[in-house]
Amino acid sequence: MTSDQSPLKQKYTFLDFFYTIMTGTIPFLVSCLAIAKSSVFMLVVYIVIGLAVIVIIYRFYCTHCPHYTGTDKTVKCIFFWGMPKVFSPIPGPLTGMGKAITFLAAIVLFVFPIYWLLGRLMLLIIYLLSSAVLVVGIRRNECSRCIYFDCPSNTVQKDMRT
Repeated sequence: MTSDQSPLKQKYTFLDFFYTIMTGTIPFLVSCLAIAKSSVFMLVVYIVIGLAVIVIIYRFYCTHCPHYTGTDKTVKCIFFWGMPKVFSPIPGPLTGMGKAITFLAAIVLFVFPIYWLLGRLMLLIIYLLSSAVLVVGIRRNECSRCIYFDCPSNTVQKDMRT
């Protein structure tokens, strides 16, 4: 990065998205493997929960982000690439209810497979470590240069905000 470039991440590339999705795929696949060994029905339930969580986060969290509220017809960020903007943009900070809904939805998705992972120690370790890598990687590499200053996870220094 040269001194005339902003350290803030104004636009994402497809490789940014691909990296995040591949990192997030590991805990999801490990969960699916553990659940499927016990019950295909519960695997379907988990996948449906996962899809519901995606829609919930997209609606209550993403609609506030500048990557969503911009003029493009689709979202291009580290979580969604080429997704149509099906919900109305809501520039500005999240409401307390929006924060609670998205946090609880993410917790449900994370906690749901634990029951099946407890019986498979190695899969549980892989699940926990890969989940930590995903969260810490996003927090370390994205939150400190995110252009959504109202995001509760944003860590951009006050003097860098424009």
